[in-house]
Amino acid sequence: MTKHISASPRLWLVRHAQPLVQAGVCYGQLSLKADQLHTQQSAKALDAALPQDWAELRCSPLERCVQLRDALLRFRDPDAITAHLDERLQEMDFGAWEGQRWDAIAPDALAAWTDDFPHYRPGQGEPLAAMLARVSQALEQSCAIGRAAHKDVVWITHAGVIRCVHWLRTHGPDRMPAANEWTAPAPGYGEWITLALSPAT
Repeated sequence: MTKHISASPRLWLVRHAQPLVQAGVCYGQLSLKADQLHTQQSAKALDAALPQDWAELRCSPLERCVQLRDALLRFRDPDAITAHLDERLQEMDFGAWEGQRWDAIAPDALAAWTDDFPHYRPGQGEPLAAMLARVSQALEQSCAIGRAAHKDVVWITHAGVIRCVHWLRTHGPDRMPAANEWTAPAPGYGEWITLALSPAT
């Protein structure tokens, strides 16, 4: 389940548990619950893998992430943990596409997104360039905090955010991706990867 990329201190990029939504639906920033049993199982596995303490925990405010945060904190002393809701860790806002099936979205709209991948606003929502900017800001802040404390930092977030971190770590904040370059894997629901905090971002 866990992929260790570098030595500690580390950034834990944790994806929420299985959301309660039909397969093939675009859901971005929709407020969705996650499967409760899967959330509990994921929290238990994550608690067993995490160190005893960490510099901070940041969580997307979307319900499926908050569920996992709350389940995890039941295993820990909440007074000993610095935990924040962070809007920068939300999934991409797909605007009017949210709640629609991907195969029901107009092919010309999807083609326009592919043609101008970083700047197109899917469903008049958020362009990828804006998402990369907010994730970059959150990443820089968390890395500074973790390095200063020499402790791990935990994010409970979404696949899109985790792919943004991959891109930023590989290419930096200034280079924008083409659609065919947006290929970094993301962990499965309720799973995670870790990255070293040592490189400045």
